[in-house]
Amino acid sequence: MKAVMKVEPGYDKMLLKTIPELEVQKNQVKIKVAYTGICGTDIHTFTGQYKNSQTPVVLGHEFSGIVVEVGEDVTKIKVGDKVTSETTFVTCGECDYCLEKDYNLCAHRKGIGTQINGSFAEYVISREESVHVLPDAVDLKAAALTEPLACCVHAALEKTVVKKEDKVLIFGPGPIGLLQAQVVKAQGAFVILAGITKDQKRLELAKSLGIDVTVDIQKESLEEIVLTYTKGYGVDKLFECSGAVQALNQGLPLVKKKGTFVQVGIFSEKLNLLDQESIIQREITYIGTRSQKPSSWHIALKLLEEKKINTDKMITKIVPLDYWRQGFEAVLSGNEIKVLIQS
Repeated sequence: MKAVMKVEPGYDKMLLKTIPELEVQKNQVKIKVAYTGICGTDIHTFTGQYKNSQTPVVLGHEFSGIVVEVGEDVTKIKVGDKVTSETTFVTCGECDYCLEKDYNLCAHRKGIGTQINGSFAEYVISREESVHVLPDAVDLKAAALTEPLACCVHAALEKTVVKKEDKVLIFGPGPIGLLQAQVVKAQGAFVILAGITKDQKRLELAKSLGIDVTVDIQKESLEEIVLTYTKGYGVDKLFECSGAVQALNQGLPLVKKKGTFVQVGIFSEKLNLLDQESIIQREITYIGTRSQKPSSWHIALKLLEEKKINTDKMITKIVPLDYWRQGFEAVLSGNEIKVLIQS
């Protein structure tokens, strides 16, 4: 089968290759891939910045497809099912986190598209426990966004609770920020989305998605806007989705005293300057959130089924597997929102 592989560490080092199709083991499901989203992690792996990938490996972990084969121990998934899948492929099954199904925290976890061959290919293998059959109302294109949506669900609805009366600030109108804003908006909260001048088209898209207020922080006073809408108190919750240290420190003083700050974006450096003074003096709860877990997927698929998330407006480019490099270049250019590769 054809597959896009990161063959060795470093910048690029990626090739479209022909590799053997994997055989299905007892508890596994073989999926004919329909669509795969290009994730920020894939881009960082392409540029050599992401160190967790074990090369050689087929990239791709945001996918949908149709089941073509199941192992002899599989009981809940059948050939012909339209599905998506969690990225978890291997866990220890014994640690406290696995016992609570917090697979994202298992020290021995191996993920599809990073340590295990992923979905930038004609076929992908997943374990039955990770596979989700799609509701009838969710098509294969929308389903390819379930993984990043599940990450946003985990951040907003599992690591904290968003209430209808909340005023919420979100930094970063990239794919994650736009999905995060929609998850929060689906709870009935008031959402302010902040970006920079080059994000103008994304901010306009956010308005069309029903986001209440968008702010270009290079042209407008974010502080003035936030304090105006919150009667001077600051926002109840803030989701930092850009991974920019400047956004982190700009946002902390804008959180209401006793409010919540959720760090969704990943920083390029392990250690960064942090405005601890705002956290201490405002008694802010600072929360880290990592990836997603099984419960996140059930909620994400329900949001998609109920049409609470507009994926059609977010998917701005689709390229065939043979032209995967054009897809990566489109993401790197910054001119697209979400790019899918069609297998």
